[in-house]
This record gives sequence, C-alpha cells and structure tokens, in this order.
Amino acid sequence: MTEQGASTSEQRKLKKARHLRINVFFFIVFVFFVALVLRLGVVQIVYGQDYKREVEKTEDVIVSTPVPRGKIYDRNGQVIVDNVAMNAITYTRFQKTSPKEMIATAKELSTMIELDEEEAEVKDRDLKDYWIATRTEKAAKKIKKEELADKKLEDKDRYKLQIDRITEKDLKEITDEEMKVAAIFRNMNSGYALTPQIIKKNATQDEYSMVSEHLAVLPNVDITTEWDRAYPHEGIFRSVLGNVTKSDEGLPHENLDHFLSRGYKRNDRVGKSQLEFYYEDVLHGQKAKIKNKTDKGGALLSTEVISEGERGKDLVLSIDLDLQTQVEKIVEEELRAEKRKSPYADRAFIVMMEPNTGEVLAMVGKQLVREDGKYVMKDFAFGNVSTQYVMGSSVKGATILAGLKADAISTGTVIHDGGIKSLRFGGNIKKGSYSNNIGSVGIAGALKKSSNVYMFRTALRMLGKDYYPGMSIAIKPEVVRDFRNSFNELGLGVKTGIDLPNETRGQEGAGINKEPGLFLDLSIGQYDSYTPLQLAQYVSTIANGGYRMKPQLVREIYEPSQDEDSGTVFKPFKPEVLNKVSMTKEDIKAVQEGFRQVYQTSGGTAYSVFGRSEYRGFQAAGKTGTAQSYFKVEGRKKPAYTNNVTLVGYAPYDNPEVAFSVVIPHVSSSGTTANKLIGAKALKAYYDLKKQRESGQADSSDKEEKEQTEETAE
Repeated sequence: MTEQGASTSEQRKLKKARHLRINVFFFIVFVFFVALVLRLGVVQIVYGQDYKREVEKTEDVIVSTPVPRGKIYDRNGQVIVDNVAMNAITYTRFQKTSPKEMIATAKELSTMIELDEEEAEVKDRDLKDYWIATRTEKAAKKIKKEELADKKLEDKDRYKLQIDRITEKDLKEITDEEMKVAAIFRNMNSGYALTPQIIKKNATQDEYSMVSEHLAVLPNVDITTEWDRAYPHEGIFRSVLGNVTKSDEGLPHENLDHFLSRGYKRNDRVGKSQLEFYYEDVLHGQKAKIKNKTDKGGALLSTEVISEGERGKDLVLSIDLDLQTQVEKIVEEELRAEKRKSPYADRAFIVMMEPNTGEVLAMVGKQLVREDGKYVMKDFAFGNVSTQYVMGSSVKGATILAGLKADAISTGTVIHDGGIKSLRFGGNIKKGSYSNNIGSVGIAGALKKSSNVYMFRTALRMLGKDYYPGMSIAIKPEVVRDFRNSFNELGLGVKTGIDLPNETRGQEGAGINKEPGLFLDLSIGQYDSYTPLQLAQYVSTIANGGYRMKPQLVREIYEPSQDEDSGTVFKPFKPEVLNKVSMTKEDIKAVQEGFRQVYQTSGGTAYSVFGRSEYRGFQAAGKTGTAQSYFKVEGRKKPAYTNNVTLVGYAPYDNPEVAFSVVIPHVSSSGTTANKLIGAKALKAYYDLKKQRESGQADSSDKEEKEQTEETAE
C-alpha cells in the first residue's frame, strides 16, 4: 500500500473515533438534561406546594402596649394618685432593621428633639455599642482572623470580644455632637423587636408637631401618649403609696422572677414598692395586644389589633385625706418643737384606725433628715410598718391581761407599791425602788399611776412566787413564752396583716434565760420592741373588747370608669378578725377602766393634757409610755442615753370609734408632753372634721327639704 493510502485510512479512523466521542458526549449531556428535567418535574409537581408554603411562610408576633394604671382615692373620693398624659415619641425596631438604619434615624431625630438629663445619660457600654455601629471597619479589626474562622464562636461571642477590646481612646473619637445621637440610639435599641420604645417622654408641643410632620422620613418612629403617675397632694402619705418603675427601667431586679412568672415582659412598667407593688395585679390593667405579621426575613407585612386593652382598676383607701393632711401638720409642728429640746429626736409616728373594722384612717410618719447643713422634713409613714421601738409603759395593759390569763392576779388583786429593794435571779441582783411609793393599788390604779411594781409582782407571780426583799428566783422559759403569746394575741410581736409588703414583726430581746431580771423589764415594756402599727392594733383590740382586727388600707377595688364618676365595685373588703383573745370580758373591762382613769381622772399620767377643756370632751382612754433607749452618735464610741415616749388611746371610751398610737423615739427628757399633744390634737382634728361633715350633711338635708316644700306649695 502506498504511503498516501495509509494516511487516508488513518484519517478515516480518527474521524470515526471523534464522531464516536462527540456522540457519547451528547448522549451524556442528553442523559443529564433528561435527569434535570425529571428532577425539576419532581420538585415542581411532587414538592412544589411544600416549597411554595415555605416561601410564603409568615410569623405572627404578639406585642403588648401599656395602658394607664388604676387611680387611688381616699375614702371620700378624693384623688390621691392619678395619671397624667404626656406627649411621647417612640421607635419600634423590626427584626430586619440594621444598626446603620437606626443611626440614620437617630441623627434625624436629634435635630428635632431635646433630651432631658436622664434621657441623655449614656453609659460606657452604650457608647461602645454606638462606636461599633458607626465605625464598622475599625470594629471589624477588633476580631482576629483565627477568631473569624473559629466555628465554635457565635456572632454574640465575637461581639462581646469587640466590646471588651474597645479602649478609652476609641471612645474619645465620639464627639459631643454624637452624644445626643448615641443616647437616642441607646433608647431605640433597649427593648425587644416590634415593641415600641420611648425615645422622648413629655415632649413639648413643638417637638411633638415637628416629629409628626416628618414621620415620612423617620422610619419606625411614631408619636403617642405615655402615662405617668401624678400626686396632687405631693409628700402626703407618699412613702406608703410606693413607686412605679420608669419606662426605661423595666422589671425591678429584686422581683424579676416574681413578675416573669406572671407573664410580664422585662421592659414592662410595674409597681415596685408599697401599695403600688402590693396591688400590682389590679392596678396594672389589661394591656392592648397587637399581632404583627412578618415574613420569613422579618419584614412587617401587616398588623392587627387583638384587644384594645383596659386601664387598671381603681383603689379606694380607708385613709381620710383631710384627716391625714391635718395630722401630718400636727406631727411636723410637734417634732420640730421637740427637736429644739432633743438633739437626737429625728422622727415621730401616729396611726389612727377604726377599732371595730381595722380600717386605717391616718398613718403619719415624719423624719428630719439633714441636707446641705439644715434639717428637711421627709415623709416616713411607712416607718409605722417597717421600724420597731421599745415602747415602755404603753404595753402595761398587755401585762395585766397576761397576768389575768395565767391566774397570777385577778380583777380584784391589790398590790402595795412601796418599792422593790432587791431581787436575786440566779446570782444576778436587780436593785432599785422602781416606784413612786403610790401605796396599795388595784389594776385600775396601777394603770392610772403606771405602777412598775404592780407589773413586776405580776410577772413574779407568773413565775410562781411573790416578792419579798432579797428573794431569789429562777426564770422559767415556758412562762416567758406564755407571756409573749399573750402579747401576740393582742397584736404585739406579730405581724398585723396589713396590706403592705415588708412588714416587720418587731423584735424579741434575747438573753432572758441568762439574765432573768430582763423578764421584769419585759413586763414594763422595756425589752421587746414593736412597730407603731402593732401598738395601734393592740389598743384597738382592747378598745373593741378583744377582737384583733386586720388593719386594712384598701376598702374597695373599682372597675375603671370612663368619666369622673367611679365605676362599679369589683371587690369590697370586709372587716377581718385575725383572732379573738382568750382573756375574759371582765378581764378586758378591768384594763379599759384603768385606761379611762389614765386620761380622765386627776393623777392619771395623761390627764395633764387630756384633762384640758379643749380635749376633755373626747372622753378618751388609753395609756402613756416611756422607755429608756440609746442613740448611736456618729464619731462617739458610747451611745447617747435617750427616751422613747409613746401613747395609745381610743375615744370615746364607752363606744370607741377611733383608736390611735403615737411614738416619738430618742427624746432627751422623759417628761416631754409631745406624745400627748400629738394624740390630743389628732383626736381634735378627727372630731372637728366629723362635726363639719355632719353639719354639712344637715345643711344639705335642710336645703333639700326646703326645696321640696316650695315645690309642693307651687
């Protein structure tokens, strides 16, 4: 074969092989194409609806918006705590909103509004968040390459690393002009997504109008009405009313679990102390609920109002605001007067209540606090519940009843008060006369003259022996416990049950078993300590014949009304008897007679004030008290010796309608009359108001009767 023929044959073979490869390639392509078509068909036909639903998937996010809290009224319908509406500017952050977009909006807002000192306060952490949002390139360099590649680290971990690595030098880059923007950005970013955050509360009308006009260029910004608490009678009863958290404060940390377990959000405004906290469940109202529908990426698609919400229910207190106001002035005047004589006297208290129902009519506490070199009078009404003091002879009525219950004495027991020379308790000697040498007295005389000896010998008889000079006797713990249990029955040394949080039960002195003579101190009110409210409950129990009533600050809860008239009653509070004392009616009457003589007969320890013509008509009864106390003086090792002066009483003695307790700690002289003057003047204020109201009602009735007569004549 020639060379030319061979070459032609090879070319044919190559050409044939090339065609074969091309055909194989096209076949493979065809197979892949067919597979792709089949796959697309399966996806579209078999799984098409599933994927369509996934693409169209939305998320419903329910958010709640706050409503005004319930109002608080006094027993006569006067508003004590109200709500005040304020113009507010809010920002709602959506899930897809970027920090860059928020910064841009914050810059626009900063030219339209002014922030007050509290709103403009920016902490270091807030500035670091702002620095990262405005200096993204520099912030990115705070993360190392290996940290970016580390799959164990999440975005939040890297963000924390950035925060930790921002230096003071970095923060100094933020200009004074930017600080306002940073504060607004902080407020925008402080809450949950889709929950409006207040940027500016109490906005001026100009600010409100300016923002309203520019809402189109302020994404996610809105104008609304915010509510804040208002106190028409600022300072009066303030420490008992309590406080509500601020809009940027959220749930108080100390009660976080309490509120979260009840469905609250972390940034909700709630009552955080006293009445606002105790009645939070009814005061906070039902929030308006809005359903926000978002797509898978977080973009808002629509909103729907689920419920309009309802403001909180109203509280009607047992407090008589007119009486409270007048008694506060009385306490302030007498405390200032006593302060001029007693350098360590810095507070005074009085509680007035209805002995048959437990309703608290007035609860006053005042405290002198030194500020900028001078004393300022502060409300300390809550001190009636939260502080305790040694009360002295005011509790001697409880000692008599404890002795009667234990059969240590009877209603006819007469004891000669000629002094006690010495007592020996397990090696310890208690000396002193402890007597005014008042002679032989029964229960009424012992209370009238405030006989320490009568109380001592009652306590000794409870231990199984009567007094004789130089006697020696051992303490019996079970007797001490029975003695204190009798006090508890009357309200001393136990919580009163008042509708307020954080009530103290007082304090039992320790060491009686080691120093038995302290038991005698206990019998004259010189050992255990009690609160002013416990003292009021104790005298109310004696006044009403032996029923320990629960002190109540709230009389009724009302449904919220839409006008000035009150709504319907949601819940009334009925008088609640905590316990009936185990002493007999005769025992209680014996103490009541002694209390009457203290106030109404010459020689009674309260007669010097209550025997005056302006107070005699009240027909009051009760008991005075003085206890030795100590005041720790700053800069001195030894405390100053002072006295607590107290007073309990009720009126009128034969049909009590008001009972009270007065406590003034740390006065210099036990002979002060400040406690008696506060009690007498408070009673006068009570009866003067009662007379005015009865006269007003009579005038009103006469007027109506006259009008009806004229109509009939026509």
